[in-house]
Amino acid sequence: MEIRRINTRGSGLRTEIREDAASPWRVAEDPGPLGYRSPFTAGHEADHAARAQVPEGGLALPFQPLSFRDFMFYEQHNIDAAKGFTRQFQPRTHKFGELVEKVTRRTFKPYLPKPLWYKEPIYYMSNAVTFVPSGTPISFPSYSRALDYELEIGFVLNRRLRDADPEQAESAIGAFVLLCDFSARDVQIPEMRSGFGPQKSKHFVSSLSETAVTPEAVLPVWRKLTGSVRINGALVAAPSAEGARYSLGEAIAHASRSEDLLPGELFGTGTLPGGSGMEKGVRLRPGDRLELELPGVGRIRHDIR
Repeated sequence: MEIRRINTRGSGLRTEIREDAASPWRVAEDPGPLGYRSPFTAGHEADHAARAQVPEGGLALPFQPLSFRDFMFYEQHNIDAAKGFTRQFQPRTHKFGELVEKVTRRTFKPYLPKPLWYKEPIYYMSNAVTFVPSGTPISFPSYSRALDYELEIGFVLNRRLRDADPEQAESAIGAFVLLCDFSARDVQIPEMRSGFGPQKSKHFVSSLSETAVTPEAVLPVWRKLTGSVRINGALVAAPSAEGARYSLGEAIAHASRSEDLLPGELFGTGTLPGGSGMEKGVRLRPGDRLELELPGVGRIRHDIR
């Protein structure tokens, strides 16, 4: 089932559902088709839609995230993004890394995830307040000249968890969305080297697809999904969800250790391999039209300013 919300201004957001792409949209009789009631007031959510410049009759966020934890499921993304970063910002390191890989026939060690990544799912917490829906114009933050996109699978909880096992954790997923974690690349690495993780490089804006999809159609196949990235209509990448080190249940269960997780909390898989411009040597520029898609999950489109 797909879920969307329409901005009706005077009466707030109207929730609509449909069984599949061939079915008509209809107003949801159940106020919580995701399996939970939003913890936010109708007024708060309407104000958020207005700040995201959602017009009358336009599509707002399919749900308002209560929080956002972003995992890193993919070793290959880490390797390729690190190579892309050194190619663009540290050319001497990049050349040295190429030489090391040629001689050793192994991945240059600084490009690999840190040792903890191989032991447990790792994540950082970002700013859930800055999520906007697909269609919102995206501006470069004032302090960056290197805006990048990241195509990810997002999933939201519909029940409370604490000390869950992977099976319990996976059963608490209420819906999936396509997620774009925007990044200011020229700010990101210095912040991460501070020892406190990404801050202004990530917190300025993130986005979700205009629809959410309930889990029965996505859970069995999410590792097999392949998406697309287009800039100004040209295909620049076909990111694949294959190769995830952890399952969704393992990731959520880890986050729930001695910690309450609540309905409405959002998680991301981390960037699918090939899902960021840094990996492909692609840079967003003002005037670009960015389009991300993952069939069966959702689409995101933004004009870059």
